[in-house]
Amino acid sequence: MILAFDTYYFDNKAKTVCLEFENWNDSTNFKIHSEIRENVAEYIPGEFYKRELPCILSLLRQIDFKNAEAIIVDGFVYLDDEGKYGLGGYLYEKLEKEIPIIGVAKTNFASIEKNKKGLLRGDSQKPLYITAVGINLEEAFDKVSSMAGEFRMPILLKELDRLTKEP
Repeated sequence: MILAFDTYYFDNKAKTVCLEFENWNDSTNFKIHSEIRENVAEYIPGEFYKRELPCILSLLRQIDFKNAEAIIVDGFVYLDDEGKYGLGGYLYEKLEKEIPIIGVAKTNFASIEKNKKGLLRGDSQKPLYITAVGINLEEAFDKVSSMAGEFRMPILLKELDRLTKEP
């Protein structure tokens, strides 16, 4: 099983959605988990994890994830090349380093160079930025690269984003 998480913020609330699927190249046959939380923390630059990590952990408590092959988060695992954690790194720690975390970010983070890899998909000239912990970066890159879809965003990650914004 592979889990992918995303969170959308609105009216001091957060809607977190997780897609559960079996194969990296799946485009259908996924299970949806979701939760809306109130009174979420304010966004603090450089400390995004403080806002989103509690949302992911809360939803994870509703999922039997012990056999997960990997968890994908919308964001970075590392924020620099010295190993400063981003959302994915903090999630890895909270899960006692038992499940690999792959960060897939849509925008670049300039302070990280060697611990990320840009992935161009389809005809896009704008890469997705892949970071990983608990799994080799090259392997994580290959797994995200193999995800279904001919455009920049893999089909399931695009669907995940859409579901977070759905009422």
